[in-house]
Amino acid sequence: MVRTKTVCATLLALIPAGVVAQEVSVGVRLATTYEVSSDIVYHTAGGYDLTLDLYVPAQPEGPVPVLVYYHGGGWVIGDRISASLLTLPYLEKGFAVANVTYRLGEQALAPAAVVDALCALRWVVRNAEERGLDPDRVVTSGHSAGGHLALIVAMLPPDSDFANECTSIPELFDNTLDTVRPAAVVNWFGITDVNDLLVEPHRALYAEQWIGGQLNGAEIARAVSPLTYVRAGLPPILTIHGDADTVVPYEHAVRLKEALEAVGGANQLVTVPGGGHGGFSLDQDASHYDRIWAFLEQHGIRK
Repeated sequence: MVRTKTVCATLLALIPAGVVAQEVSVGVRLATTYEVSSDIVYHTAGGYDLTLDLYVPAQPEGPVPVLVYYHGGGWVIGDRISASLLTLPYLEKGFAVANVTYRLGEQALAPAAVVDALCALRWVVRNAEERGLDPDRVVTSGHSAGGHLALIVAMLPPDSDFANECTSIPELFDNTLDTVRPAAVVNWFGITDVNDLLVEPHRALYAEQWIGGQLNGAEIARAVSPLTYVRAGLPPILTIHGDADTVVPYEHAVRLKEALEAVGGANQLVTVPGGGHGGFSLDQDASHYDRIWAFLEQHGIRK
């Protein structure tokens, strides 16, 4: 594990020459006020050490809210390092960030990624006091498959068998953690119905690769689908989704919104007109983050 105060020093090189002083000051502030602990092992499974990087303010005034971020890639490609810049808006707002690695399809088929995502969340909550984090202000988020993981860890019931897999680190397997869940979810065009991606008209190769040839594939797909667990009392959920997305159907976001509204669940859907699978404009994303900050303030997570 490496600890350094220059978590964003390398990011300064990404700031173009001649930018206004305000932009530079953000980079300097991040580089001098954050610490990073990298390659923390939060879970071991199938011969793999699953790791996360933790970015924490060096001198916080008290416990800070924390973002648990899961990268995208259809559960079969991607990594946390390539997605790390997506966490910068939260660092700028004073959040801690846990950037998570999980097993991809070639390492382990579904539901392995869900198990890993849940174990990472449990690690964050378990270590909150030691790391200066506020366990009552944990936000899960991710893009695409990462959005799915952010949703599923928030929506699984306390008695889910998936939680029983977090036994490789004994201190995580604690009955007091059975009800661990985030305070809110920010879902960027995440999958909500995995079975829908296994058949026409929305059949997707990445979903087939993740489920694989398992005999009980349809049962597993249902067990890892957020729509399976819609009920009253879930954390508030904000979804951002383009209505022209051809990778994860916009219908997934609409169905989630309608199901949550039917049980009185707090949620918002931000529709991006003509938007595809991400790749939104700078102005659009600026607006999206304004919505995110307002949403987190509304629910007492960002003060």
